Amino acid sequence: MQKRILSIAATALLFSLIIVGCSKLDTTDIGSDLLPAVDNVNTFDTLLTINTTQGIVNPDTTLISYSDDHVLGKINNDPLFGTTQANIYAQFKPTFYPYYWGNVKDTIVGFDSVVLCLSYKGFWGDSTIPIQLQVREIQNNVGNNGLWDSVNQTKTINYAPAPGAVITNATVNIASLGNYVVYSNRVDSVKNQIRIKLPNSSAFVSQLYLKDSSLIGSQNAFRSDSLFRAFNNGFAIIATGTGNSLVYTNLTDTSSKLEVHYRRKNGGAVDTTFSSFKISTITSSTATSATANNIIRDRSSGTISSPAADEIYLQTTPGSYANLNIPALSTLSNRIIHRAEIIIEQVPFNTVSDNQFTAPNFLYLDIKDTGSVNRWKPVYFDLNPNEGYFPDNVSAFFPSEVDYFYFGGYSRNKTDLISGNQIKYYNFNITRYVQQIVTRHTTNYQLRLYAPYLIDYPQYRIGFESGLRAGNNRLAGGRIKVGGGNNVNYKMRLRLVYSKI
Repeated sequence: MQKRILSIAATALLFSLIIVGCSKLDTTDIGSDLLPAVDNVNTFDTLLTINTTQGIVNPDTTLISYSDDHVLGKINNDPLFGTTQANIYAQFKPTFYPYYWGNVKDTIVGFDSVVLCLSYKGFWGDSTIPIQLQVREIQNNVGNNGLWDSVNQTKTINYAPAPGAVITNATVNIASLGNYVVYSNRVDSVKNQIRIKLPNSSAFVSQLYLKDSSLIGSQNAFRSDSLFRAFNNGFAIIATGTGNSLVYTNLTDTSSKLEVHYRRKNGGAVDTTFSSFKISTITSSTATSATANNIIRDRSSGTISSPAADEIYLQTTPGSYANLNIPALSTLSNRIIHRAEIIIEQVPFNTVSDNQFTAPNFLYLDIKDTGSVNRWKPVYFDLNPNEGYFPDNVSAFFPSEVDYFYFGGYSRNKTDLISGNQIKYYNFNITRYVQQIVTRHTTNYQLRLYAPYLIDYPQYRIGFESGLRAGNNRLAGGRIKVGGGNNVNYKMRLRLVYSKI
C-alpha cells in the first residue's frame, strides 16, 4: 500500500512538473550529464544547420605582460595559414644601483664575454629547421612614441619599439636546447636555455666593459636606472631568415638574463665568475623593465586568404574566428532540451603539415552583442553551471572559471572515416542557453568561434583586466581547418536531444 501511494505521488509530481514546464521551465536547473535514450517516442534528436562565415581578428589587441610566456621565431612555410614572425623586446638591467661588478672588495682583472640568455619553454612547428635570430639594441625613446620604457605599461602584440644598431646574428638549433651546456670555466652548466654570445668587438659589449658607477660623464651608467637606460634601452631579438617554428621563453624565469663573465681577485687567486642583468620588477631603485612581444601574421600565401565556402580556418591568437548563425533556433517550438551540442570536426589537409602545425588545445565560443559596434560577451548559463553570472552586468558578467568539462571546447581525437587517419574534433554544450531561447524566446545571438590565448572582453576590462587563460593555448601556437556549416563530409552542426512538452 505504501509503495502504491509513493508511486501515485511520484506520477503526480512528474505530471505537475511537465505542466509547469510548458510556461515556467526553470532552465538553469536542467542537467545534461544523464541523457535519456533517443527512442523517437519520448526522446528525439535532430540536427540544425549552422551558417558559418570566416573572420580575421584585425587588429588583435591581446595584452602581453612581462610575466607571460613570450614567443620567438618564424614560420616560413605553412600552406594553410601563411607566415608568422615573432620578435621579443626586453630590458635586462642591473639588480641594484649604484652597481658594481663582483663583491665590494673585488678587483676586476678582466672581462671575458657577454651572453644573452633566454629560458626555453618548448616549441611549436617544425623543430628540424634551425631558427635564425638577430640581436639589436633598442633606440632611445626617439621613434618609440614615449611608450617603450613607460613604467608598468603592458603592451599589445602589435607593438614594437624602434630597433637600433645590430649587435650580432645567431642560429638556434631547437633539437639541442634540451642538452646540457657547460660554461664559466667548465664549472657551471645549464639546459633548456637559448644562449647567444654577444661579440666583444660590438660597440655595446666594448662600451659595457668600461662602465662603472664610480666614474663620471658617459661612463657612469651604473649610477642609476635612468643613466643605464640611456646607455642601453634594451634588446630587440628579431627572427630573420630560415625557420619554420616558434619557441617559447619566459623573461622572468631565472634562466633569462644577460650574463657578463669576468675575472676577479680578492686577496687570493684569480677567480672566474659572472654577474647577471635581469628583467626587473619595481624595487626601490630600479623601474620595471620594458618588454614587448610583437607577432606579425602574413596570411597572403596561405589558403586562408581565399577560404572555400565550406571551410573555416581557426588560428590561435593573433588569430582568426568564425561567425556562427543558427536561424532555426528562432522558430523552434517549446520543448525540454536535454542536450544542445555544437560539433566541430577537423578537415584533414596533409598528415605531415597537420602533425607539425598542431591544432589548438582549446576553442572558445561566445556571442555577438547587440548594437552597431562589434562587441562580444560570454554565452549565458553554460560556461559554468555551478556558478551564477550575468553577461549583461559588468560586475558579474563572467564566472570565476570556465568549466571546460561541462562547456566543452577542448580538443579530442577520432578516426576519420574517410581517410582513416586521426583528426581533431571539438564539442560545445549550450543546453541552458538554447533552452532559454525556445522557452522564453530570448535573443538568438550570432556566435563567435575562435582559439584565444586569453579570453578578454575590452568593454569589461575594469573588472577583467588581465583576462582568463583559454585552457592551455599557447600564444600564436595552434591552427586548424574545420568544416563549415555546409561541408559535406565534416559539417559543423548543432545536435539537439529533446522531449516534447
